[in-house]
Amino acid sequence: MHRMLSIVVLLGANLVGSAQTDVPKPAYDLTLPREERIKLTESAAPPEISGHATVYLLEQTGYVKIREGTNGFSCIVDRQTPLNLEPTCFDAEGSSTTLPTRLYVEEQRAKGKSVEQIKAEMDEGYKKGKFKPPSKPGIV
Repeated sequence: MHRMLSIVVLLGANLVGSAQTDVPKPAYDLTLPREERIKLTESAAPPEISGHATVYLLEQTGYVKIREGTNGFSCIVDRQTPLNLEPTCFDAEGSSTTLPTRLYVEEQRAKGKSVEQIKAEMDEGYKKGKFKPPSKPGIV
């Protein structure tokens, strides 16, 4: 019985150990050709909107503006967590309020900051007025 319990414990420890090493890769592949990443970003809205929007691409250091828009919209591949991706276009309200927070978070991730550090900095940024919540409903 003692030997059977030892085997079960060893198997369980082995499973836990292997589960910890199976860290998922980020969903956003920076090795995709630039044009493919632009297409993915612009897929968030109809061409009539995304074709005239400011476009940001995610790079190793965070988001980089690659095109200045003319319609008040801004498009990114949003990563509210490091493991997801969501092509998103913000209207003018979101571009001036929500987008700066997303750009900041990704820049801090690239610097290696933890989720807790980033959250604390974001909270402080809202308190000090560096970041502003949307003042009205918008289109995303």
